[in-house]
Amino acid sequence: MTPVVFVLNGPNLNLLGLREPAIYGSATLADLEQIARRAGERLGLAVDFRQSNHEGDLVDWIQEARTKALGLVINAGALTHTSVAIHDAVRAVGLPTIEVHLSNVHARESFRHHSYLSPVAAGVIVGLGADGYDFALQALARRLLPRDPSSEPITA
Repeated sequence: MTPVVFVLNGPNLNLLGLREPAIYGSATLADLEQIARRAGERLGLAVDFRQSNHEGDLVDWIQEARTKALGLVINAGALTHTSVAIHDAVRAVGLPTIEVHLSNVHARESFRHHSYLSPVAAGVIVGLGADGYDFALQALARRLLPRDPSSEPITA
């Protein structure tokens, strides 16, 4: 059975492609879903892709992932900077989690510089646009799936 990863998206990400393309790019949420699904197929992961404008939905889905998924990719949008509830849910389920942001939040308003998710995430990808979803799934696959040691890069 193919391992499942939840890819969760927070408030206003349903407006991608329309909302401030100079900051968020021209990719739509449907484009991000397609990128995530293709990456999942390539990496041997099944992707369960969801979006909500409601904090409680995200908390419910994170808790659901505890029994249905092996890891999480989450772009919580503005809730990244405000939600202790999402932090607590990620911490409680204990799944490897990669935090993603399309824009470089550190080059934006100061209130976006703090993340409640980062302390409970295995890693954070910021500012790489839609590619961040592909990179996040690659990072999860490296943590979740057995690898062939002969395919590892050689390091000195």
